[in-house]
Amino acid sequence: MSQEQNIDDVQEPIIHAPPEVQQIIERVWHLEKNRLDRKSNSPINDDILTIVKEAVQ
Repeated sequence: MSQEQNIDDVQEPIIHAPPEVQQIIERVWHLEKNRLDRKSNSPINDDILTIVKEAVQ
């Protein structure tokens, strides 16, 4: 199996997810990327919970 096929397999559920779910995934991804860039070890659970609550409302 090629590496491109593996990437497509991983992205497939995201691509076909409802827009609200895609928004949650993208916001959490950006949040985690920013934390890694800053080398922050702070808890992320509350931030993820806020993102999900905002998307559901």
